[in-house]
Amino acid sequence: MSTFQNYGVRQDADNLNFRAMLRIGVAALILAAAIAAACIVMVSAGQADVITLFGKPTRVVTEPGLAWKLPAPVESAIPIDLRVRTTSTGLQDVGTRDGLRVLVQAYVVWQVPNDPQGVRQFLRSVRNEPDEAAQQLRSFVNADLHIISSNFDLADLVNMDPKKVRLDAFEEQLRAQIAPRMLQVYGIAIRQIGIERMTLPDETLAATVARMRAERETVAAQRTAEGLEKAAAIRADAEKQAREVMAEANEKAARTEADAQQAAARTYEHAYQRDPNLYETLRSLDTINQVVSHSTNIIMRTDAAPFKVLVEGPPASGAAKAAAPTKTPASASASDAQKAAGPSEDVTATKAAKRP
Repeated sequence: MSTFQNYGVRQDADNLNFRAMLRIGVAALILAAAIAAACIVMVSAGQADVITLFGKPTRVVTEPGLAWKLPAPVESAIPIDLRVRTTSTGLQDVGTRDGLRVLVQAYVVWQVPNDPQGVRQFLRSVRNEPDEAAQQLRSFVNADLHIISSNFDLADLVNMDPKKVRLDAFEEQLRAQIAPRMLQVYGIAIRQIGIERMTLPDETLAATVARMRAERETVAAQRTAEGLEKAAAIRADAEKQAREVMAEANEKAARTEADAQQAAARTYEHAYQRDPNLYETLRSLDTINQVVSHSTNIIMRTDAAPFKVLVEGPPASGAAKAAAPTKTPASASASDAQKAAGPSEDVTATKAAKRP
């Protein structure tokens, strides 16, 4: 009985020992896990961790992944954001080289460089405060805007001709002025800097509009002068060509008219040779047609050329004259009586000469 009791007591003691060892093991495991968790540092992409020994930076981890450190408070990890950030200065009233005012707003793209020295400088200068770094950056940009703008005329910043605008040179000088100091003093890398907005005060706007109007008027006057010069040249060429064409046409007309007159003279000569009396009659009628119009009043003798053809008719040919009967005394008396009535015949000729 006693043996059984001793065995039971020993079994209970073993169970107690096992449970105690199990609790110790679990506690040790939890403690080891806690120590491991305190020693592990997770570095994310776009982030750097600064490991400090009792608050003093000792090393910088920039590669994403796991890193080791001693548990706090011996060593601590400070995460530094390496992502790209932007900031803007707001409108700044600056003066140009030609004494005019302009309102300029600049933007800056910056980030903490993926470099241990830059990360330490950023942590040391602004104590890992991005807003404080952006404020300091804006102060530097505002001051340099006044300096850089004094190197440019207003026409270099605002101009209707894109070839005369020098904003690229302005931005490059601004970046060259700011980037080295910001990297050295604050551990900030300037990725890009540029002009976000530009406008003019009222007085500068009026002067700029007047200058642009004067430039446009000068260009318009120049274009008008060039157009007038070209128009005058075209007009002179056209007049020259017109004179040449008219001279050639007049020459051809004169040649044609001379040929026609020669042909007419040959025709008249041929007609005269065939029948001189008919030729005389036709020429008399042509002369009457040329000198007499519907409003012409002519008093002439009817027995004078060329009007005698209106009374006597065409002259008889030689054969007709031989066949005509010899005038009798009675007919001669009638002829004498007709000559005595000459004035009345003149009146008749006058009436006949009138045309409607």
